[in-house]
Amino acid sequence: MGIAESTPDELPSDAEEQLRSGEQQLELSGRRLRRLPSAVCALSRLQKLYVSGTGLRELPEEIEELRELRILALDFNKLERLPDGLCRLPRLTRLYLGGNRLLALPPDFAQLQSLRCLWIEGNFLRRFPRPLLRLVALQSLQMGDNRLRALPAELPRMTGLRGLWLYGNRFEEFPPALLRMGRLHILDLDRNRLGGFPDLHPLRALRVFSYDHNPVTGPPRVADTVFLVGEGAVERMAERDEPIPRPPPRRPVRAFEDEEEEDLLIGGTGPRALGPARDSLRALEAPPGLGT
Repeated sequence: MGIAESTPDELPSDAEEQLRSGEQQLELSGRRLRRLPSAVCALSRLQKLYVSGTGLRELPEEIEELRELRILALDFNKLERLPDGLCRLPRLTRLYLGGNRLLALPPDFAQLQSLRCLWIEGNFLRRFPRPLLRLVALQSLQMGDNRLRALPAELPRMTGLRGLWLYGNRFEEFPPALLRMGRLHILDLDRNRLGGFPDLHPLRALRVFSYDHNPVTGPPRVADTVFLVGEGAVERMAERDEPIPRPPPRRPVRAFEDEEEEDLLIGGTGPRALGPARDSLRALEAPPGLGT
C-alpha cells in the first residue's frame, strides 16, 4: 500500500476522525507533503502536531496561528529554513527538528520561551545558534550529528539546561564553557575528536558522561557518582569505593507526553515513546521516528 498523498491545502481524509477524539492532536507522519496544508494552520485549538518523515520542504508563516500548540514534530524532512511564524508559538514546549537540512535558526527563535525540549540533531549546523542562549528554561538540547567545532562562552546563560547531547560533531578540544555548566545531569560527547579532558569535578550535578569513540587513552576525572561511557570507563568505576551507579538511559527516546523533568531528560517511558533501544547495556539511544 502506498503512502497517502494529500492535496496541498486540504486536511487528510482521516483528520476529522483524529480530532474528534478530543485530544487536539493531529498525526500526519509518513504522508507525502511538500508543504503543510494551509487548513492545518486554521486548527487554532491544536496542541500536538506530528509531521515526521513526510518530505516536507517548507512551512507556512501561518503556522503561528497554532497558538495552543505544545508539541511539534518535524523531524526527518527536507527543511532548509524555519519561518519566523514558527517562533511565535507561545506555548510550545517540545520541538523536534532532527534529520533536516538546517544551517541555522532564525533570530526570532529566542521568542520560544516556553520551550523545554529541542531536538535538532542530524542537521548541518556549523555554529551554535545564538538564539538558543536566550532560552534559559530549555532543559534538554539534542544537537548530535552536526558540524560544531566550538561552543560560545555564554553557554552558561542557559541555566535550565540539564541534558546536552553533542555526539558526532567535530570538537577537537573540550569546550571550556561546559566546565561552567554546573547543573548538567547528562553530557554526551561521543564520536568527536577529543584527545583529552580537564578535571570534570566542577560539574557537580553530572550523572552521565559519555565520551566513547574519541582518541583518548582513558577516562576523565569525575565524581564517583557519575556513570561513565567510554575507553577505560568500566575499570575506573570498578576502582571506586562506592558501588557502580546504575546506568540511566544516555540518550532520550522521543517522548510525546508531558512527563516530569526527569523523564524529559532521560527519555520518558510513556505510551508514545518511540524507538527501540540500540544498545541496552550502555543506554537507550533511540532516534526520533515516525508516529505510531
